[in-house]
Amino acid sequence: MSSSEHEETGTTHVSLKEEEHEEPGTTHISLKDEDSPDHHDATKGSTTPKSSSGWDGKLRIEKKAQLVNPEAISDPEYSTKNKRRYHPFPPTQSNPTTNPTPQIDLLDDYPLTTPEIDCVHARISSIPPLRLSRFTALKRLCLRQNTISKIEDLPPTLTELDLYDNLIAHIKNLEHMTALTSLDLSFNKIKHIKNLSALTGLTDLYFVQNKITTIEGLEGLSKLRNLELAANRIREIGGGLRGLQGLEELWLGKNKISEIAGLESLQKLKILSIQSNRIREISGLSALPHLQELYISHNALTSLHGLEECKGLKVLDISNNQISKLEGLEGLEELEEVWASYNMVGDFNEVERVLGGKKGLNTVYFEGNPLQLRGPAVYRNKVKLALPQVMQIDATFVRVS
Repeated sequence: MSSSEHEETGTTHVSLKEEEHEEPGTTHISLKDEDSPDHHDATKGSTTPKSSSGWDGKLRIEKKAQLVNPEAISDPEYSTKNKRRYHPFPPTQSNPTTNPTPQIDLLDDYPLTTPEIDCVHARISSIPPLRLSRFTALKRLCLRQNTISKIEDLPPTLTELDLYDNLIAHIKNLEHMTALTSLDLSFNKIKHIKNLSALTGLTDLYFVQNKITTIEGLEGLSKLRNLELAANRIREIGGGLRGLQGLEELWLGKNKISEIAGLESLQKLKILSIQSNRIREISGLSALPHLQELYISHNALTSLHGLEECKGLKVLDISNNQISKLEGLEGLEELEEVWASYNMVGDFNEVERVLGGKKGLNTVYFEGNPLQLRGPAVYRNKVKLALPQVMQIDATFVRVS
């Protein structure tokens, strides 16, 4: 994400079969019939390797009724839509109600001195059974894409904690983790930001795709450098960012914000992403002297007035708005990239007048504007004549530096 895009780690994962078209909030029963004609047709002639127990890696186990999404029983808000389905027992483990077996230690292969543990998509529903306290040097813990609903029993030595894509609804039990510098709680069910005041060393905080409506609970996080709140339910920025003097990147895309306000205290802000909101005019940016990148596409802008004081702006994304003129960019001499696709710009003379003298400009996007739609065959040649310094027009490189 930006900063706001998290990369998946290189951990080997078990492939799980997804079932579609299921109504959310219902408990599903999966009954595998090994003897059915369809099953034999599908497997006839197969050379798929199988283990000594006959398992072919697709989580097929002996025929019995199984709960595919046991979370639905205890969680009234749980939705099966777009969720992976999990069998309750690993293929190597029988039903504990009929034949109890010892719990598998998922971390058995990790040395006790390891600084990093990575368990992605490992069907972990609770942290305590991992017995993390035995890893006395643990610094980085990644538990992405599991079914964890509660934060608990975490060692105080952690500096990076990644709980992306779980079932967490409340931020709790982090007060002792004062060494944390990075916390990722994206793709969970969090409604309120709270209980973070003790984490004064945080530099990176991620809350992408939750249910947050208000920016709050960030007091005292003066070292925070990167804050991601994209894809939530925020309607106004408000005063929740006061005190974040060190913030350099703020990602607010895909919310319901209608006005840019409340950023005055962010004197070190370099990147602002506020695309896919409900903004009709640019405001509140004149107090940001170090702003270098602005992403404000997919809004309802009709004008670029309000950018005049952003003298250090290098990257500007205004795609998918209703802008017909480039007035407001004349004094932005540091511009390197202008993304203006799918607007209403139609005058090549204005493009040359406003952008022609900007020596550092190397990339422009004007596809989907009248500039391109009226004469697609000659469009790029006209842009090259108007802006001979650019190296890329839309997705096409027209000159090598």
